[in-house]
Amino acid sequence: MCRSIAWFLIKACTCSLVFCIQSLAAASAQEQPNSTIYRPAFHFSPERNWINDPAGLVFDGSEYHLFNQYNPFGDQWGHMSWSHSVSKDLVTWKELPIALKEENGIGIFTGSAVLDAGNTSGFGKSGIAPLVAIYTGNSTGLQTQNVAYSIDRGRTWARYGGNPVLDLHESDFRDPMIFWHEPAKRWVMVAALALKHKVLFFSSPDLKTWTKLGEFGPAGANGAPNWECPNLFQLPVANVAGQKKWVLALGIGDNGPAGGSATQYFIGEFDGTKFIDDNPVNQTLWVDYGSDFYAAQTWSNIPASDGRRIAIAWMDNWRYADKLPTSPWRGQLTSPRTLGLLQTKQGIRLTQVPAKEMEVLREEHVQLRNATWADAESMLSRHEWPEALEIDAELQLQDSQDFGFVVRKGDSYGTRVGYDATWSDVYVDRSHSGDVVIGPTFAARHEAPIAIQGGRIRLHILLDRSSVEVFADNGLVTITDLIYRRSLDKGLAVYAKGKPPSVIWMDIWTLKGWTGQH
Repeated sequence: MCRSIAWFLIKACTCSLVFCIQSLAAASAQEQPNSTIYRPAFHFSPERNWINDPAGLVFDGSEYHLFNQYNPFGDQWGHMSWSHSVSKDLVTWKELPIALKEENGIGIFTGSAVLDAGNTSGFGKSGIAPLVAIYTGNSTGLQTQNVAYSIDRGRTWARYGGNPVLDLHESDFRDPMIFWHEPAKRWVMVAALALKHKVLFFSSPDLKTWTKLGEFGPAGANGAPNWECPNLFQLPVANVAGQKKWVLALGIGDNGPAGGSATQYFIGEFDGTKFIDDNPVNQTLWVDYGSDFYAAQTWSNIPASDGRRIAIAWMDNWRYADKLPTSPWRGQLTSPRTLGLLQTKQGIRLTQVPAKEMEVLREEHVQLRNATWADAESMLSRHEWPEALEIDAELQLQDSQDFGFVVRKGDSYGTRVGYDATWSDVYVDRSHSGDVVIGPTFAARHEAPIAIQGGRIRLHILLDRSSVEVFADNGLVTITDLIYRRSLDKGLAVYAKGKPPSVIWMDIWTLKGWTGQH
C-alpha cells in the first residue's frame, strides 16, 4: 500500500472522533443516494471491494497489466493484496483472479513489474520471457522487497524462494520501482525510505541480488509527512531538439496543494547511480493540483516505436478515502495520461494529456468555431447532457475576470471549472457539487497557477459520473477531483464575471462507457 499500517492509522485518527461522528450523523440525516450513480462510466473501478495504489504496470507485448492494492474481504483498507486486470487498449479492462495474496501476516504493498526479455532472472522457461514483479512485503515493524514471477502472461504467480531480496531492517522502506538502465546494462530499483524523505537507488544484474548505489532527498514540499510510491523515467523535452531529462515523481501523504495526499516531481539528471535535481532544493513541483491524484505509476515496456510514457494514479485522497459513498466497491483510478516535458520560462515542466486511446470513447459531437460566449450559452442550453463528457475549448480573454463551465448543473448545485484572472489560476470548485457529506475538507475550491500566453486559454475536461479531470494550458496544469452530485443534476452551462471571453473553438463529445463486467 505505499504506507505502513501504523502510519495509516495515525493519519486516519487526524480526523477527530468529533469529526467522524459529525460526518456519520450528517450522512444518515440526508437522503442517501443510490451509489450506483457514482460508478465510473469509463474510469477503472473494481467490481467490488477496496482498491488504492496502482502497481506492477507493464505491457507484455499484447496486453497492458494493471495491478492494484486490494482488500479481497471488504471495502475498507486491509488485508493488502494485488488485484489484477488486463486491457488491450487502456480503455476496456478485464478483471482476473487475485495475483498476490496476503500470506502469513505479510501484506502485499506497492511495487512494479517488468518483462524480463533477456531472462536475466532465470525465471523464464522454454524460451518464454517471465513477467517479474517486485513488491513490498509488510509485516509489523518491517518492510522488505520481494520478488514474484509469472510465465503464463500473468495469470499465475510464484514467489521467489530467496525472498526477501532486500531487507534494510526498516519499518518504512517501500514501493520499489524497477527499470532496465541500458547504458549500464543492469536493472535499477528506486524505493522510498518514507519517513526519512529519501529515495534509495539499487542495481542488480538479475532482479534478485541488489546493491545500493545512492540516495536522493529530502527536497521539495515542506511539511510532507512521508515520501512513497517513487517513479523514475526519462523523457525528451518537446520543444528543445535533442534534449532529454529525468523525472522523479513521488507521493506525499499529506499537505498537498489541495490538502491531503498529493504527488510531486523533480526534474534532473540520472547517471545510473544518482539523481541530481536541476531545481532549488526547496522548490516544489506538483504533478496535479487537485485533491484526488495519488500514487501515480507508469507502464514499463512500452515499445520504442510507440515511445510514450503513460501514467495512471489512484483517484482519491487519504483524508476521506474510507468514507466515499460507493458500494459494493470503493476506489477508482484516473484516466491514463501521456506524459511529456516542455521548456517554459519557469524551467522544464511536466505535461499531461489524456492518452490517445481515450478517443475511442467519443460518440455524439457538437462544436463551435469563432463564436461568442452567448453562442456557447445557447448551444449548451439546447442539449440534454449524459453523464460522461469530454469538453475541449480554446478561449480568447477580453478583460475577462472569472469564467468557465458549470458541469453537473442543477437548480442549486454544480461544479465549476474555470479561470480567475485576478489570481491567474485555473480552478475546480466542488463547494456545491452535491449534498453528500464527506467531512469538512471535501467541499472546496482547488486552484493551480497558470501563465496565459497570447491572451488565450485552453481547458480540456474529462467528466465522468463521479469525477472531473482538467488539463489546462496544453497539459502543463492538471486538476483531478472526485465529485458526488445528485442524480437529477445533469446540466452543462457556461458563466462569466466581467466581459466574457470569445470562443476560438469548442468541442464537446458524449463518451460511452467501457464494456466491463459492471
